[in-house]
Amino acid sequence: MAKEGVEKAEETEQMIEKETSKEPAEGGDGSHRLGDAQEMRAVVLAGFGGLNKLRLSRKAMPEPQDGELKIRVKACGLNFIDLMVRQGNIDNPPKTPLVPGFECSGIVEALGDSVKGYEIGDRVMAFVNYNAWAEVVCTPVEFVYKIPDDMSFSEAAAFPMNFVTAYTMLFEIANLREGMSVLVHSAGGGVGQAVAQLCSTVPNVTVFGTASTFKHEAIKDSVTHLFDRNADYVQEVKRISAEGVDIVLDCLCGDNTGKGLSLLKPLGTYILYGSSNMVTGETKSFFSFAKSWWQVEKVNPIKLYEENKVIAGFSLLNLLFKQGRSGLIRGVVEKLIGLYNQKKIKPVVDSLWALEEVKEAMQRIHDRGNIGKLILDVEKTPTPLMANDSTETSEAGEEEEDHEGDSENKERMPFIQ
Repeated sequence: MAKEGVEKAEETEQMIEKETSKEPAEGGDGSHRLGDAQEMRAVVLAGFGGLNKLRLSRKAMPEPQDGELKIRVKACGLNFIDLMVRQGNIDNPPKTPLVPGFECSGIVEALGDSVKGYEIGDRVMAFVNYNAWAEVVCTPVEFVYKIPDDMSFSEAAAFPMNFVTAYTMLFEIANLREGMSVLVHSAGGGVGQAVAQLCSTVPNVTVFGTASTFKHEAIKDSVTHLFDRNADYVQEVKRISAEGVDIVLDCLCGDNTGKGLSLLKPLGTYILYGSSNMVTGETKSFFSFAKSWWQVEKVNPIKLYEENKVIAGFSLLNLLFKQGRSGLIRGVVEKLIGLYNQKKIKPVVDSLWALEEVKEAMQRIHDRGNIGKLILDVEKTPTPLMANDSTETSEAGEEEEDHEGDSENKERMPFIQ
């Protein structure tokens, strides 16, 4: 196994595929040329499955079309949805190979026709419909937002998905007001920490959170009442608040749906915004999918009517890319930037990873080991891996999946922040 670990380390350190016998010439802007074509580094998902489906490759650099901006990427956000995409654990997955990633930050490098309001050199953050994990991206202007001068690129890459999701659920859907109470799962994650910060902007809001025990010390000041993710949180919440809570934010699904609905006060709102319980191993599990689906309580509209409860769902990516609500999201981003400028919110960055370290970063999310957001730093030099890295290669050539619950005892590779 030690030999396999060393081989894995060497593979990770040399992830950039050498498709030609010569290194391409480097241009003055850091790009590479093969013949007349400019190239860039990008993380490529070769097919759905485990970590071995990811590799760093060279691809042709995109150019902006009408209404698009070209962004020289500085940092990219890594989210749990990216792990589900890698596994093919989403509805209507795109064709592979593809470049993953839905958010990034960087500097505007070129403007497509008809683009107004931006200039070359602007510091921005952006949503991207895939393709974010690369040195250069192009995306429509309606998904791009200027960032404050004092916001770092890593903070900006941690901002869009997490804070827009949290704000929209709390204020646009659930209408959070003074004196309300909120239950949020995965309170130590990027969205969980954004929810906690936004709740603190409203007077007398009580936040109940669930998280792995090893995260409690780090996040205890951001949450009013904190419970272990494996504990009977329903009884714990009712012990403190017999009536339950006003808002439940659920990224787990499965049997947590019924538990969340049971905790709602009259006129309370339950919002499902993820289904991470479907992810147990490194690859897609039909058993986990079936188990999660089977455990979801079948909702009876008559019962909702009788109990005065609201159930909702929220998918930011669908809202942006399929349902055309970029105008609504721009308004949310503007409000969030205002809160950032007032020092009321600040993205929590767990760690920074080089593009070559994307496998290790994804493993950290799979282990639920992060507190806040994981960031792919395009300019970061990769850290040499230890021989006992978590993504070991089995005799069959596939990476072995970690057993649930091992994350607390596992030594992770060094990370920044």
